[in-house]
Amino acid sequence: MKALIIDKFQEESLGEIRGLGLEVIYEPGCSGEDLLRKVKDVHFLIVRSSEVRKPVIDAARQLAMIIRAGAGTNTIDVKDASARGIYVANCPGKNSVAVAELAMGLILAIDRRIPDNVAELRRGKWNKKEFSKADGLMGKTLGIVGLGQIGRELAARAAAFGMNVVAWSRSLTPEMAEELGIGRCDSVEALAAAADVVSVHLALAPETKGLIGKKVFDAMKKGAIFINTARGEVVDEKALREAIERKGIRAGLDVYRSEPAAATAEFGDDIAQIVYGTHHIGASTEQAQTAIARETVRILRDFLASGVVHNCVNLCRKSPASCQLLVRHYDRVGVLAGVFDILKENSINIQEVENTIFDGAVAACCKMRLDSAPAPGVLARIGENKDIINVDLLEVS
Repeated sequence: MKALIIDKFQEESLGEIRGLGLEVIYEPGCSGEDLLRKVKDVHFLIVRSSEVRKPVIDAARQLAMIIRAGAGTNTIDVKDASARGIYVANCPGKNSVAVAELAMGLILAIDRRIPDNVAELRRGKWNKKEFSKADGLMGKTLGIVGLGQIGRELAARAAAFGMNVVAWSRSLTPEMAEELGIGRCDSVEALAAAADVVSVHLALAPETKGLIGKKVFDAMKKGAIFINTARGEVVDEKALREAIERKGIRAGLDVYRSEPAAATAEFGDDIAQIVYGTHHIGASTEQAQTAIARETVRILRDFLASGVVHNCVNLCRKSPASCQLLVRHYDRVGVLAGVFDILKENSINIQEVENTIFDGAVAACCKMRLDSAPAPGVLARIGENKDIINVDLLEVS
């Protein structure tokens, strides 16, 4: 079996993947027609920032799994992968500390104007009078939009700087907020109004695209700090530009709506001229990349050993199954094949199936979730097999 890796990956972990018995094709930067040719006979495709769109998925006739060596899967056409029965897995939480560190660094850089200090000194200018002006972070309120693992890591670091933390997240309950020692806001606008610093940590999804828009920026305090190390598309950049000009919002961005896909390229977006910007490097620390590489190896190892797919993002949460058929049977050749044939004859589709072997490998129990209930006569036919111990039909709640 072959694994194709088209982004930079740690050498040590490449060796571990080879040690799993896989043929590794390591070609960072592989794209276009070259990628379409190489992906045809691979079973595993591993990517970091490279996009995996429908043409690639259609060309990959043997592909079993796409692993995103990172958290977000917006660069992968997950729907098309699902339609082809291809697992899509990611490595969530492994870069959380790295992104939180960068967000905290941007907050400090903006408050103390560190890049401007450096630039002036390199121009041979000493301007202590100008750069002595700073608010300081002690006692200020940090508002975190999206309280996943990255948001929680940032909250811990902000607390160490003496900041008060409030958060908004669809999943944040009052009980969770109390347990974490933070304030809870009922809306993003309420958070924006309460905070001196707003930091965004949302995954990109249809419901979050453009979520941080004019209403949010209108609610922010004049001169407040705005940080986005999540995804450029969650922010309305036009509204951000207006807020910078009209309200003196100070912004630090690591991500942009129009950022280049390549690692090096021209970047002509004028937003770079009015913000403190970095180059989408939030996850780019050696610590984070080591953790991500190890998780990628774990996903591959366990899939090859047991068929388990860790962190799979495209499994059906609830199948259309309306009932569950339990077949207790002797563990002999052809028993289940006979059951499947009877169900097929009656146009009953098996949505999910799991066969569990009992100690001693004499008997087993097969659980099948079906799209429609077999008639009593069908159940009787299944039970006629001398190798079937018992048949039960249960409703699916």
